[in-house]
Amino acid sequence: MQLDKIESQIVSWLNTYLKDSYCKGFVVGISGGVDSALTAFLAAKTGKPLLCIELPIHQSKEQVSRGKEQIESLKSLFPNVENTEVDLSAVYDGMVKGLPGIEDEGLMQLSLANLHARLRMTTLYYFAGIRKSLVVGTGNKVEDFGVGFYTKYGDGGVDLSPIADLTKTEVFALAEHVGVTTSILKAAPTDGLWGDERTDEDQLGATYPELEWAMEQYHKGKTSADFEGREKQVFVIYQSLHKANKHKMVPIPVCSISKEYK
Repeated sequence: MQLDKIESQIVSWLNTYLKDSYCKGFVVGISGGVDSALTAFLAAKTGKPLLCIELPIHQSKEQVSRGKEQIESLKSLFPNVENTEVDLSAVYDGMVKGLPGIEDEGLMQLSLANLHARLRMTTLYYFAGIRKSLVVGTGNKVEDFGVGFYTKYGDGGVDLSPIADLTKTEVFALAEHVGVTTSILKAAPTDGLWGDERTDEDQLGATYPELEWAMEQYHKGKTSADFEGREKQVFVIYQSLHKANKHKMVPIPVCSISKEYK
C-alpha cells in the first residue's frame, strides 16, 4: 500500500468536498476506536476547523479514555482541532423509560443499541448545524458495503465517508502510518453500543480479515459450496449478513407512479 498517497488523496478529497459544499469545517464523533481516530486525523490534516465530539452513553471507562487520549494527541498536532463532550446517558435513560418493552429481550436490546447510535447522530448534526460543518462518517468498506455493520440513520447518517473504500486491515495500516495512539491500535474493535466489552468479532462471528476474504470471494461469484470447514462457515456468515443488511447499502427505494395514473 502506498500509504502516503492514500493519505494525501483522502485529505485532498475532503478539502475539495468541503469547498464545494460551502460549509466551514468538519464534525467527527470520537468513539475510542481506530476508524474514528483515523477519520479525525485525516479531517484535521485539511487545516479546516474540526470539532471532535465525545458522546458517551454509559460508556466503558477504557473506551472513553482512549478517545480522550486520541483527541489530546490531535490537539497537540493541529491548532484547528477543538473538542467537546456531551454525555447522552440521561437522555437515553429518559427515552428508554418512556418506551414500551417487548417479550423478545434480544430484539429489544438490539433496538436500544441502535438508539445509542441514533442519539449520537442527532447530536452530531446539532453541532454541524450551528457550526455550518459537515458530519464525517467513520465507516470502513467491510462495514459499509460488506456486512452492513452499522446503524441505519445512526452512524450511517453522515455527509461524506472518507475511509469507506478502505478495509479494516487497510484502516489499521493507515492509522499506524499517521500516528494514531497505540492504545487504540491495540484495542479490539468494538461498536461501543452495548454498555459492555463485547467486540465486533463477538457480534459478527468472524474477524475482519476473515470477512474481508469472504467479501472478495463473494464478489468473485463464489458460493458456500466452494469451501469447507472454517472458510465455509465464514463465507456463510458474510453472505447472511450481506443479505440481511442489504437495505442499508442501497439507495432509498422510490415507488415510481405510472405516467398513465398522473
